[in-house]
Amino acid sequence: MIKHMILRNILYRPVRTLITIIAVGVEVTLVLTVVGLTSGMLSDTAKRIEGIGADIMVQPPSASVFMAFSGAPMPIEIGQRLGQIKNVQSVAPVLLQFNSTNGLDIIYGIDPVTFSEVSGGFVFHEGHGLQAHDDILVDDWYAKGRKVKVGDTLHVLGHDFHVAGIVEHGKGARLFVLMSTLQDLSGARDKASVFFIKCDSPDQTEKVIGLINVLLPHYEVRPLRDYMSLMTSSHLPGLKTFIDSMIWLAVAIGFLVILLSMYTTIIERTREIGILKSLGASRSYVVRVILSETTALCLAGIVLGFGMSYGVRMLFLTIFPTLTILITPSWLLKAAGLAIAGGWLGATYPAWLASRKDPIEALAYE
Repeated sequence: MIKHMILRNILYRPVRTLITIIAVGVEVTLVLTVVGLTSGMLSDTAKRIEGIGADIMVQPPSASVFMAFSGAPMPIEIGQRLGQIKNVQSVAPVLLQFNSTNGLDIIYGIDPVTFSEVSGGFVFHEGHGLQAHDDILVDDWYAKGRKVKVGDTLHVLGHDFHVAGIVEHGKGARLFVLMSTLQDLSGARDKASVFFIKCDSPDQTEKVIGLINVLLPHYEVRPLRDYMSLMTSSHLPGLKTFIDSMIWLAVAIGFLVILLSMYTTIIERTREIGILKSLGASRSYVVRVILSETTALCLAGIVLGFGMSYGVRMLFLTIFPTLTILITPSWLLKAAGLAIAGGWLGATYPAWLASRKDPIEALAYE
């Protein structure tokens, strides 16, 4: 009986029902896209850093774990002192530069020899390593997304580079140039942003970290095995606040739409509610009908939102192939929970209003 009544009520105003479902779908899509985009970018960056294969990362004092936000304040001579520490097998200085030309990318300025010693070297799909001043290496994801081939000219950092090779992804960045070239372009002569250190045995990592802390007090020394756990929104000032703000904005959209939709529904169905109450329907029964109808609308919106989220993800990956957007089962459940919670919150006042209607006044309502 109650299921039949809810279905008839939903179908009685198809346009309003459709708008409500779409609004809940937009709420779910907004939550999944914002969270998926940020967590995907952080996860992808962390995996590429771990893919270098180093055991320890040394940064300047107070440097962020997000290396794109670090400058190049460390003298490159520090690398020689790090290399003299016992159990240190090799040290690779890397200069970082953020590029916003034709997209957002981090460019690694590397010394091919030391970077190869720490990382085990690139796996080449095409071409060769960095040899000339203007050579640049791109990873396979970047090459596929930007349709770059060996021999092409790539304009980044206001400079024309010659694409010397295409390498397997997962070695820290998507673009690599000679460190000397990047130092010239960024005005950071004899500077490095980070040192990647390879120990002669992973078991010696903690011991080497202790020695580095003595040699370079106040510098940021991190084991790479813990890097993934550090790449969360809580470690980037403002990012967690931004994500929370977007989530609450999405919940507010669902709340307001459900509130308006159910409020107008109650006004239109005043006589119906009067009939129900005159037949003996209790206040709790009326509230249950309103909340059940809200739940049905939210569930339809959630299903639509899931589909829209994967559609937006597909669109983003088509336009920006190097992006990573993670839509995880846990956040699917959280987004659904937020949509239902926002819907119930929005339906609370209309349900309370309906339950308090006097049956005689409701039946006399025109």
